[in-house]
Amino acid sequence: MRSLLLAALLSATALASPPPTSRKIAALIVPMDKEAESHSLKVEGFADEMLKEYQGFNVRTSEDLFGVPEDDDAGASLKRAETGFAESKSAFDDRKYDDAERKLRATIKEYGKAVAAMQGCGHLCDAVAMYASVLQTRGDLEESKIAILDLLSLGPNVELDKKRYPQDFLALKSQVSTSRNAQLRGNVNVKSRPSGAKVYLNGEFQGFTPISLQTLPIGKAMVRVERPGFRKVGTIVEVTPEDQNVTQDLVATSAYKAYDGVLDKLAGEAVKEKGGSTMTSLAKSLSIDHALVGVLKQLEAGGQTELTLAYFDLKSGKRLAVKRATFQGDEFGQLKGEVGRMVNALINSGESGGERTAKSSDPLDNRAGTEEWNAEDKGGRTTSREKKKTGGDPLKDVNGTEDW
Repeated sequence: MRSLLLAALLSATALASPPPTSRKIAALIVPMDKEAESHSLKVEGFADEMLKEYQGFNVRTSEDLFGVPEDDDAGASLKRAETGFAESKSAFDDRKYDDAERKLRATIKEYGKAVAAMQGCGHLCDAVAMYASVLQTRGDLEESKIAILDLLSLGPNVELDKKRYPQDFLALKSQVSTSRNAQLRGNVNVKSRPSGAKVYLNGEFQGFTPISLQTLPIGKAMVRVERPGFRKVGTIVEVTPEDQNVTQDLVATSAYKAYDGVLDKLAGEAVKEKGGSTMTSLAKSLSIDHALVGVLKQLEAGGQTELTLAYFDLKSGKRLAVKRATFQGDEFGQLKGEVGRMVNALINSGESGGERTAKSSDPLDNRAGTEEWNAEDKGGRTTSREKKKTGGDPLKDVNGTEDW
């Protein structure tokens, strides 16, 4: 009887206090010029990272909202390359070197077309290693050394199977790795249209376009460029002591084109106290109910970037909080911390009820001077807040440097 009563009480408690529903939220940054465009995806990413620190939020990143479609042609090339690799490996292991060389040439060529579909060097490095070994076997020593340099640049940490490769080839690889040519370096400048795309070198993330990949070992390198809402692209670059330039034109999906077509309207609604029809439409099409909507622009003086960021309940159209700040580049990686503090202030203000702007009369308030210098400051310290008058400009007399 007692167990039945306990079960009934637990059931009643569960019905009376349902678990909180997760709110779908996204950071939507609208760039107003070419310079801001190159920073928009980075700022969105920093905002997403901070939002994920909060319970009750289902953060929808740009990748979630718009996807990063595969390149079908690159995918087809990768399948052909993998088939060619299996055949090449079989011929190489059977010491049918003429057949292996022919197959390896075709296989490496297909891998070169498949970079957009590859996450790393993978079997390409194995194919290049076998090709270099075949070249040495037939006496083409200089060509073999060039292929080894390509292997070292594509996969510097690749370990070769000592049972598969002849000892004299392993010795040659060791010799080339310490040669003068292996010490040569070059730069690759990567741009994209639009800018602000992610850049991967041999499968490793490097930054956002435009970017200069510096002091790379000479030889071949895989460069892949990705931006949410655009098809992946990739290419093999020949790194030389002279700078190489890579410019990729990105192809947008129809869904992203539709989103891009309303960005100007979204920017206009972002600075108002209440959202409009554009936000309502995006809430439905993107399946989100809350958003951090930002307007990013380059200021004429001093090379500064200004971000106006507002927290909206898209269902009601109500703006919950707003903040403006200016950034002076990202030379020392400080942008992530500044965006994080900005998001923190908006969420804390918006969730406490009513639109507020965090202020502090003393920038060193609650600072004893003994805090760890390298500790990440995510904000959140208690500040005095001034409620804005209805219908007024919430950013009046606010220059973006308060409460940092």
